[in-house]
Amino acid sequence: MTLKIGNIAIPDSQLAREITDLVRDTESPLLFHHSSRVYYFAALAGERRGLKFDPELLYAGAMFHDMGLTHEHASDNLRFEVDGANVARGFLQSRGISHQDVDLVWTAIALHTTPGIPEHMHPVVALLTAGVEMDVLGIDYSGFNEADREAVVHAHPRGDNFKENIIQTFYDGIKHKPDTTFGNVKADVLADKDPHFHRGNFCSVIRQSSWRS
Repeated sequence: MTLKIGNIAIPDSQLAREITDLVRDTESPLLFHHSSRVYYFAALAGERRGLKFDPELLYAGAMFHDMGLTHEHASDNLRFEVDGANVARGFLQSRGISHQDVDLVWTAIALHTTPGIPEHMHPVVALLTAGVEMDVLGIDYSGFNEADREAVVHAHPRGDNFKENIIQTFYDGIKHKPDTTFGNVKADVLADKDPHFHRGNFCSVIRQSSWRS
């Protein structure tokens, strides 16, 4: 039975069911449950913020956002975010989804690891990043009430040692293409010019998050 929290649930549509089946059959349980939690946290954040969004498009973005980390869909030279966005694009186009909506989902997935930009964009883009940040980094953890957090995790468990397992999964998905990690040139400039500058560390934020595991 699908989890429902207030008005929030996985869309009851053929498209959503096909997305669920494809992602569940392709991703590891770790990534499938993570992606499912991302949808719920993203939708709950949207409801709390009073944002209007298409649940099907948000669900597509959440479920496909890490497909680029899978063996089946990892390219040799593209960022994993782009690989996942391309998988979503192909799937949605094959189902007759409009060009505008396909581009929206593509953009949401491609930008989900780029902080500081999605929050100023369309709700689907902003909320996908918010859901990822909540589940992986614990950002806005206290903004979700405990009952909702527990319900989401009960339906889609984090499993033992999630923090280390998700870091390892990221590593396994990108280790063969290190050049795709280039990106935030501002940090490079500060590191070059300021001897006291210390880069933020994604893995450290994960380990220090409010989540228990």
